[in-house]
Amino acid sequence: MGAAEFQCVTILLHLIESNQLKTTPTFNFPPEVPIWVDPERLSGVPCFKGTRVPVDSLFTNLESGLSLDEYLDCFPDVTREQAVAVLEYAHKTVLQAA
Repeated sequence: MGAAEFQCVTILLHLIESNQLKTTPTFNFPPEVPIWVDPERLSGVPCFKGTRVPVDSLFTNLESGLSLDEYLDCFPDVTREQAVAVLEYAHKTVLQAA
C-alpha cells in the first residue's frame, strides 16, 4: 500500500470512529414517500416514517391475503395515507423499471 492509499484508509477510519461516516448504507426516498431508514433502528430496515414498522410487513401481509384494512388494524401506527403512498411508490418504481 502506497502513502496515498494509507492516508485514505486513515481518514476513513477516523471518520468511522468519530461517527461522521455511517458504515450502513442509507437510501434516499423522495420526500413524499413515508419511508425512513435509520441504521440505528432495526438494523437499517426501511420503516414507515415515525414508526418501527418495516415497510416489508405491508407487502408480506398483502401477499398472504390480508386486506389493507386488516393490515392497518394490525399496525395502528401506520396510517392509510402512508400505506397507500408506499404502494403507489412501489407501483411507479416497478413501471419505470419495465
